[in-house]
Amino acid sequence: MAFHRGQKIEVYKKSEDEGWENYMDEFVGCHGVITDPDSTINDPDSLIEVSLEDKGTHRLPQDSLRLLAD
Repeated sequence: MAFHRGQKIEVYKKSEDEGWENYMDEFVGCHGVITDPDSTINDPDSLIEVSLEDKGTHRLPQDSLRLLAD
């Protein structure tokens, strides 16, 4: 699935990706917005930038994210 800038997401699970760090566990359940989907590559294994409510902006593995309905 391709993510696009401005889409609303939820961090719904811990990632299996090696880019997942222990501190990211606290992000599970958080909602946010895609700020930089790295659309030129659109590699499902790459990290994408999301702005999480009350948590700041972070680069997270795509397999930990799911789209929320508008």
